[in-house]
Amino acid sequence: MFRIAFLEPRIPPNTGNAIRLVAATGAELHLIGPLGFDLSDAKLRRAGLDYHDLASVTVHECLAQCWSALPDARVFAFTASARVRHTDVSYQVGDVLLFGPEPTGLPAEVLADPRVTERVRLPMLPGRRSLNLSNAAAVAAYEAWRQHDFKGA
Repeated sequence: MFRIAFLEPRIPPNTGNAIRLVAATGAELHLIGPLGFDLSDAKLRRAGLDYHDLASVTVHECLAQCWSALPDARVFAFTASARVRHTDVSYQVGDVLLFGPEPTGLPAEVLADPRVTERVRLPMLPGRRSLNLSNAAAVAAYEAWRQHDFKGA
């Protein structure tokens, strides 16, 4: 299956929603620190409902640690400034869908990281800045899963 990675997430309910997302799709969630909240945060727990035990969640202290844990994975960095649409990518098992922190998105140095296979965007109307983090992750995750005929569903 594919992997969703949040770099330095700040809003607990977004991460809670992502926990539900990976539990529902069979994906993995990788949280890359520093996190803007404690994993025992009540808002995170509430948003994740009872899916925490059904989700695969790994916490990495930093991006370098995440890269070390996923050495051969293709990485798709989601950014509003990309030209490639998320539907133009042929996703493979093990791919990483990387999202940046709320509200800034991925920093330039991460977008330029040699580990990034491609910068990808979700189409939006002109003049719109971004989608909510957990919504963006869900749109991307379901496209990746759809391309594999919703394997396991």
